[in-house]
Amino acid sequence: MSVKVRIPAPLRKLTENKTEIEANGKTVQELIENLEKKFPGMKDRLCDETGKIRRFINIYVNEQDIRFLENENTKLKDG
Repeated sequence: MSVKVRIPAPLRKLTENKTEIEANGKTVQELIENLEKKFPGMKDRLCDETGKIRRFINIYVNEQDIRFLENENTKLKDG
């Protein structure tokens, strides 16, 4: 499943300064794993040593904060 990901300025050095990329994943966690494969270092910036999303990182799916959904288990749809 391919989704569009908007990249904030502090992380763009990992994505060759791209502001938006496409990546695959059925859940936010799968998406992060795939982003790490394409852009090494991304997971370390987004997740702590236990694999949980860092508290100061805000991730939105369709403009909804995943903390109010299912966190990293939030399901994704194409687009």
